[in-house]
Amino acid sequence: MEQNILIIGGNGLVGKTISRILKSRNPHLTVYIGGRKGGQTDKDLRIDVTDPSSFKVILEKKISLIILSVNDREDDVLRFAIAHHIDYLDITKPTPALVKAYDIAGKSDVNSRIVFSSGWMGGIVPGLVNTLSHSDDIKEVKVFVYYSVKDLAGESSAHFMAENVAVPFVHYKNDKPVSIRHFLDTESFKFSFGIGERKAYNFDVPDLYILNKVERIPGVSVKMTYNSRFITWLLGSFQYLRIFNILSLKERKMIFGSSGNGDQSVFEIIVKDKEGQKKLSLRSMKGQAELTALSAVLHTEELLRNPHENNVYFSHQLHEPLSLMTQLHTYETININITQ
Repeated sequence: MEQNILIIGGNGLVGKTISRILKSRNPHLTVYIGGRKGGQTDKDLRIDVTDPSSFKVILEKKISLIILSVNDREDDVLRFAIAHHIDYLDITKPTPALVKAYDIAGKSDVNSRIVFSSGWMGGIVPGLVNTLSHSDDIKEVKVFVYYSVKDLAGESSAHFMAENVAVPFVHYKNDKPVSIRHFLDTESFKFSFGIGERKAYNFDVPDLYILNKVERIPGVSVKMTYNSRFITWLLGSFQYLRIFNILSLKERKMIFGSSGNGDQSVFEIIVKDKEGQKKLSLRSMKGQAELTALSAVLHTEELLRNPHENNVYFSHQLHEPLSLMTQLHTYETININITQ
């Protein structure tokens, strides 16, 4: 069977990285790149997510899987994939957009594999949680994120923070949503890999929703710290004084839009169950873009390799948890440590 893969947003940082990793591991695949301006080869397609009339080329090229790595606010690509029975993998959505798209897919007659992979670093956190304990036994999950301003970052994450930093979101305590705001409620945490003790602050990622509503874990929180202690303190101060509320979107984009030349990315998962506490620490030496892209490739390979039924999935539901962790661990630039 012909396997033609389309990466929409394939000219962006993460899209290019997905293409590189996917083609290096699967040279037999035909990989097309979709972007607003098209390109110079027959593998570059002009596809604009705001213009559904541009989607007809997807059928002409007999695309079997769409990987979406650009923001599709109206979910037109999702609706197109469902209508034409094309497999779909989305790594782009913040929590409100994810909930909306998941509802659209759930109410549709689905005859392909529709996969939402918008959690932290390509949706791998819930799968890694399930390597530590069975979700039915878990009382609480805490995720701590270390973000370096030196990391090579794409525009999408900066734009998300600029648009949402002043918007309240929820985490979960005793299975109840608690409204909070970014960069408040400091908690000290000792990061692994030589980073040491840092103050971490509230941070919104779709895993809050996924772990509570899908995996039924009653307590879920995510907190983040920057490599710069000053920047971490400054953002907390801005939020406490509600300065973000009076800044324009353009000004907020300037604050969050910096990108370096590359640095490590680290996150740590703390799971509390009836047996006690377990911790999984993961470091990507090549940063967030590489890890997010690798995760998308692992999900893609799983869809191509195994006969998953036509249905709506979160990406971690495709994998056996230990298999997912093993594939991440064997990637040369990723380190994983587990402690109990």
